[in-house]
Amino acid sequence: MTPGRSDGTHTAVAVAARCGLVTRGVLYLLVGLLALRVAFGHSGKEADRTGALAELADHPYGRVLVWAVGIGLVAMALWRLSEAVFGGTGPDGRKWSKRTASAGRFLFYVVAAYSALSFAAGRGGHRSGDEQSRDATARFLDLPAGPWLVGLAGAAIAVGGVVIAVSAVRLTFRKEMDTARLPEGVRRAVDVLGVVGGTARGAVFTAAGVFVCYAAVSYDPGKAKGLDDTLRTFAQTPAGPWLLVAVAVGLLLFGLFSWAQAAWRRI
Repeated sequence: MTPGRSDGTHTAVAVAARCGLVTRGVLYLLVGLLALRVAFGHSGKEADRTGALAELADHPYGRVLVWAVGIGLVAMALWRLSEAVFGGTGPDGRKWSKRTASAGRFLFYVVAAYSALSFAAGRGGHRSGDEQSRDATARFLDLPAGPWLVGLAGAAIAVGGVVIAVSAVRLTFRKEMDTARLPEGVRRAVDVLGVVGGTARGAVFTAAGVFVCYAAVSYDPGKAKGLDDTLRTFAQTPAGPWLLVAVAVGLLLFGLFSWAQAAWRRI
């Protein structure tokens, strides 16, 4: 248990963390499936969080499912806030760098939760991630030193993506997982999910950050791309749609890895 937390607080945080990780898994699975549709020529819904919520809403009890996702993202935000305040698990969990990263994740999930709950309540939240990214970039570019701020934000996203991918390849997630008592085959499967899924997720973040930097340099908010446009860009490379297929499969695997973390991560 993290120092500074009571038993009751730790239990509540653990429940919030596991609910949040399950929710993250659902969203990545849906985004991965939508990205596969795009790769095979089916435009349909955007391959981003808004598209994933719309996909859920189309199913029986869809509105209930969207509310559940919003609540799960709130739980995820609260878990990250607790890490920022009390520190995370492991010997390095209370370092300022870890707490700062958790604070950044907290803000990210606050925005994601607000968007999902707005979608569920029918009060907006239906705008795609691409539109939101361009609008936010335009607002920041109009501020004093706006291009610098946007450039720094893009660089932070890109570097964060590199860190995610490198950490996945180095299997650093093993230190956060309680899988020692699992069968060897299950542990290896979790490793594959973590490495391939984390690498794909890191690649997407890095590409999105590069586009934000390009928007800052060109002073053109239209150059910033959300998740959907970023994924579609992979299909426009010399590798064609097959690179997008590979990334989409990676995102699907990261969704499954999120569920594995929900089951076996140390909180």
